[in-house]
Amino acid sequence: MENWYEANIAKTLEHFNTNQNTGLSEQEAASRQTKYGKNEFEQQEKTSLIKDILHQLKDISTIILLLAALLSLCMAIKDGHGFIEPVVIVSIVILNLILAITQERSAEKALEALTSLNSPRCIVLRDGVQKEIDTSELVPGDVILLQLGSIVPADARLIASTNLQVDESALTGESEPSEKNSELVLQGSVPLGDQFNMVFSGCHVISGHGVGVVTATGMHSEMGKIAGYLNNSQKIKTPLQRRLERVAKSISMVAIIAAIVLLVIGLLQGEEFWSMVTLAATLAVAAVPETLNLIVTLSLSQGVKNMVHKNALIRKISAVETLGNTSVICSDKTGTLTQNQMTIEKLWIPGQEPFDAVNEFGEEQKELLSKFALASNASVQTEEDGTLTIMGNPTEKAIMRLLHEKGLSKEIISSQYKMVGEIPFSSERKMMTIVLEDISGGYLILTKGALDRLPLQPFDEAMEEEVDRVHELFAKEALRVLALGFRRTEKAPSLDKPEEVERDLSLFGLIGLIDPARPEAAQAVARAKKAGIRTIMITGDHAVTASAIAKNIGILGENEKVLTGPQLKDISDEELCRDIHHYSVYARVSPEDKIRIVEAWQENGEVVSMTGDGVNDTPALKAADVGVAMGRSGTEVAKSASDMVLTDDNFATIIDAVSEGRNVYSNIRKTIYFLLVCNISEIVIMLVAQLRGWGMPVTPIMLLLVNVLGDGIPGLYLARERSDPRLMDREPIRREEGFLSGGLLPVIIQQTIACSVVVLIGYFIGAFRPLPGMPEPSQAIGQTVAFLVLGWTSILHLYTVRSRKSIFKRTLRDNPPVVYSTLAMIVVFSLLVAFPSVGRIFDLTAIGTSHWLLAAGLSIIPTVVAEIGKLIDNQTNIRELREYRNRIIRHKIKKDDSF
Repeated sequence: MENWYEANIAKTLEHFNTNQNTGLSEQEAASRQTKYGKNEFEQQEKTSLIKDILHQLKDISTIILLLAALLSLCMAIKDGHGFIEPVVIVSIVILNLILAITQERSAEKALEALTSLNSPRCIVLRDGVQKEIDTSELVPGDVILLQLGSIVPADARLIASTNLQVDESALTGESEPSEKNSELVLQGSVPLGDQFNMVFSGCHVISGHGVGVVTATGMHSEMGKIAGYLNNSQKIKTPLQRRLERVAKSISMVAIIAAIVLLVIGLLQGEEFWSMVTLAATLAVAAVPETLNLIVTLSLSQGVKNMVHKNALIRKISAVETLGNTSVICSDKTGTLTQNQMTIEKLWIPGQEPFDAVNEFGEEQKELLSKFALASNASVQTEEDGTLTIMGNPTEKAIMRLLHEKGLSKEIISSQYKMVGEIPFSSERKMMTIVLEDISGGYLILTKGALDRLPLQPFDEAMEEEVDRVHELFAKEALRVLALGFRRTEKAPSLDKPEEVERDLSLFGLIGLIDPARPEAAQAVARAKKAGIRTIMITGDHAVTASAIAKNIGILGENEKVLTGPQLKDISDEELCRDIHHYSVYARVSPEDKIRIVEAWQENGEVVSMTGDGVNDTPALKAADVGVAMGRSGTEVAKSASDMVLTDDNFATIIDAVSEGRNVYSNIRKTIYFLLVCNISEIVIMLVAQLRGWGMPVTPIMLLLVNVLGDGIPGLYLARERSDPRLMDREPIRREEGFLSGGLLPVIIQQTIACSVVVLIGYFIGAFRPLPGMPEPSQAIGQTVAFLVLGWTSILHLYTVRSRKSIFKRTLRDNPPVVYSTLAMIVVFSLLVAFPSVGRIFDLTAIGTSHWLLAAGLSIIPTVVAEIGKLIDNQTNIRELREYRNRIIRHKIKKDDSF
């Protein structure tokens, strides 16, 4: 039987062939352990370092670089020199390999943390004797004893309970303790939080005691199922990883096709084989953006640093960019959108209208609150710094908090009464009673609890209607209603007969409590909506409470629905994926439900962030594109499975992190634009020169210098760029949307052509056209001029990619390191050519003044072309914006005229 909450005690004991008075025999327990295994979680097999390295070496760009290094090494061995080139290439491969493995091998400790939730020892009944055994030795059918403070060692059907309350927040997400009753028999599909005759592994006993028969152990328990999800769920590749893979494959394919074309043409033209090998190595070096991974990693790292100042700790660096692409945020309610602090919202005294707790209290309101405080066991301590520490259950803490906010003190209130006795709260009675002796004479009986459970004197018709009206009003606002009844008597009542004490009570008043929304939650949800991000609430709480909070902060719109866990179980995956957009609140859900919801949104192409703090959230945190755990209230399990931890448990922090993520994405996109133009223009240069029969315009070592120094070092500082603040006013980037979308591809083609043409012109003039008063043209001079033009245009190109605006509209103070690094690299390239003794190492030679001026003039041309293109684009955008505004105005005039 799967649902043991549907079975009565006798049927449960019969099924497991056990006795509630003697338990199992040691022999039977050993036999069952052979059958069911130990009460432990399976551990996920970890990949070895060798496997990780081999996995990274499968990357096509890495393969091309290694082939280039091999070819360069062959050429170096053949010629007896030039070993620096293969050494540099291999060093770059090793650096990229270290970066990738370091990121992918970030410690995943979720299962270890999950295991620690289980108590190492438990009390079990074996052969009629109570024994303390290792929790791992439990088997289905064992009879376990639960006491105050113990951790439930396995899932069990209760067979006895006395005032048993269990904190199941880690499993269900509910902050209120679950009141257990072994006598209950439930029917149908019941969420975990409502299975009041069951206890679950890893949960804490906070009141009373009980006895249960174990129904599931190890991976079959509810905690075990979560461990299974952690083992089985494979997080899909991040959008960044997919986009970078597409870029690398595209560039590599271009290089491979170009190499094949050149090889065929060269052999047909009778070229020497080894010269073609050199050309193939050069093309490979030209094709692969060696510094791309480094610049991307630094951009992500810069985002991590910036997020720390916004109370967000990034555990997995790729999450920074993924956050920027988030289109759906699935948020837990308690503690994230709400304050995780029960608070009195409204109070009501018979004969008056309900009043808000924030208003100023009169004597009658203070009297009602004082009596509620007298009927509470919460204690208040004042620390040395003046702060109050309130100990007690959430409801009584709310009463005491409001009492002190109104300038009252329980000590002063209690001074006119003497405590006689108490009838404690129980889950069966749903109320508690305090008996006080009034120093002025007589006794005061105060009973606090659920309105429908208090033994009140019968109401007249008018009073009945008034109570129903107020109760309904409180319920509509999702307030938890607590009633206070009282009776005065001259004689001290006997506490041995609770039914005699708790009778003929008069209704003193009602209070309505709720865990209120965070003040900044509504504003954060509105910011998310403006940024095209939809906020979804997923909670283990009741639908009424969840929907009230969701409406209050703007999550639940008019045409959006609430879906409960039991309803979700009746919906197929196909139906859920189809209708997922209709639901904004998911209430009373289980851990597997949360995974289904996250994956359904992902199936619709959305990039999903999931927030949570409990063990029940862990599988969904791992399955989401970005798992966000709470730093204060979150369990270690949730933190270990997450990509980001909020140190302030604040939903608004997620929106700040999304803004930072969008800035990181923008900088990575600029990096792609920057490197693609540089690398593709290098391929074009080599291809055109060979087809024209001009020889090799630049050597492999020159290309490495340009790619590492000219592109790499200045490109590193793109990570520090601050993008347009209007980033949060646009729709998020779709999962399948590439880096080149949004009109970037035509710009890349334009700049690639411009950069390629000026380099080829520089090479052609230096190699084949004599200049007055200059040395005779030669391939060495042509290559040197081409090197300067290629290096300088690459460096200046950095200013073009920083913004769609003109470079003259960006100040040098925007990002000073960009200015310093570009000037430094221009000087370095100039010095390499200016000092032949150094330049000779890199195949460079001395050139004349005219060649210097030629290189400088040609290097500026691509920037001028980019500026003209930006001017045309901006004028077009302004014209389109004006036309759009005019259409709106015309439409409005027509609409007004129609009236």
